[in-house]
Amino acid sequence: MTNLIKYNTIFAETFEITEDILPGYKYQDTPSWDSVGHMSMIAALEETFDIMLDTEDIIDFSSWEKGKEILKKYDVEVA
Repeated sequence: MTNLIKYNTIFAETFEITEDILPGYKYQDTPSWDSVGHMSMIAALEETFDIMLDTEDIIDFSSWEKGKEILKKYDVEVA
């Protein structure tokens, strides 16, 4: 399974959305991406990719696209 598939699956399952809306998807686009949903997604990403995100990166993680950029800092290529 590719990193992109893992990444998309985390978003789809955490926020109960379909993958077709992921491009352009951002914080609070749906009620499920609230502060609790955000931390659930972060926990899933950290577990899946075996990383520990810095607090600043957790706060900056504001969209599907931004998340891909942030993960690059942790040597996780999502393409």
